[in-house]
Amino acid sequence: MRTIDHCYQDPLDAIWLVTAHRIGLRVERSGQVYASTDGRGRLLVGEARTLDPDDSLAQMVFHELCHSLIEGPDAFDRPDWGLDNTGPRDIARERACLRLQATLAAEYGLRGFLAPTTEFRSFYDELASDPLQPRRDWTVVLAILGLRHADKPPWAPHLREALRATAEIARTARQLIGPDSAVADSRPMLWRLVDRLPERHRVGFPGAVEDDVERACGNCAWRYRGGPGRPVDRCRQADGVRVEADWPGCNRWEAELDCRECAACCRDAYHSVTVSRRDPMLRNHPDLVVDRGSYVELRRIGHPRGNHCAALGGGIYSTDPGDARPAGDDPAGQAPWRPYGCAIYADRPRPCREFETGGQHCLTARRRVGLSR
Repeated sequence: MRTIDHCYQDPLDAIWLVTAHRIGLRVERSGQVYASTDGRGRLLVGEARTLDPDDSLAQMVFHELCHSLIEGPDAFDRPDWGLDNTGPRDIARERACLRLQATLAAEYGLRGFLAPTTEFRSFYDELASDPLQPRRDWTVVLAILGLRHADKPPWAPHLREALRATAEIARTARQLIGPDSAVADSRPMLWRLVDRLPERHRVGFPGAVEDDVERACGNCAWRYRGGPGRPVDRCRQADGVRVEADWPGCNRWEAELDCRECAACCRDAYHSVTVSRRDPMLRNHPDLVVDRGSYVELRRIGHPRGNHCAALGGGIYSTDPGDARPAGDDPAGQAPWRPYGCAIYADRPRPCREFETGGQHCLTARRRVGLSR
């Protein structure tokens, strides 16, 4: 009688179980739940018999990790990431999770293969080729802010390592099995949803989506002319790497910036704008400044989604109750919106007048408020 000293485990299961452990979660299977965390390091995932035929442990764990990216490191200490799964309160955060999930998976050709199979699948399937559009949608803002966590501990480097390994296995399986293979009930295998690995852009980021031919370095908001000697086209997103105008855009591509669609610099990207005591703005609008003794700064107004300059109106930060509702009253993230505007634009202080649209500080501001990657 032979001695059995090893056991078989699905390779994708093994990858994602190890990944969850390295990030800080112990995965257990249960027939009593679909997916749930207890806030003490345990992630419960439904048993295979309770899940849909197109579910996999890899997809389930990946989806939960995407939730953790949206909610941040502190969410590991809260049951179910602090989300309410019984009502509409956190619909916006679920949709943000799906946008993030689609974005990350697409970078490895896994957007279809690792798609969610919950009631939100229809939302996922209807996402544009770029899931991070339109930028002023609150669910997009949450997704972009969540993506920032992916390259930081405890997620990095483990999450991207798991995605790369999954892509290699899934792509090999698709090639060997073939696109027409089906299981016993004649449904196509999930492997056929694996896409080819997207090419990297020359600046190092993932390339733009294939069906968007209008995106090019030449019409990207982050292209600028500069450098020592004769100025050449460079990319601000790639720390000044030289680019050519006719190159296809990468996944950081953005259209020409519109300050009335953005206003990041006037919102909570920067917490203080100092005003010279000799600036005419101080004399013309004394109600909009605060004298701190050693310096004077623009007054700021608090808001459920951050804070903003007292002179700023419009957007989701509008001080007019008819323009926007508090975040808690808007579970889907689609509150009424109107263009941003400055009430003292003609008299704005010098720091505001000298702020460069599309400059490095502009990019920093947009990143801080979740408008740019």
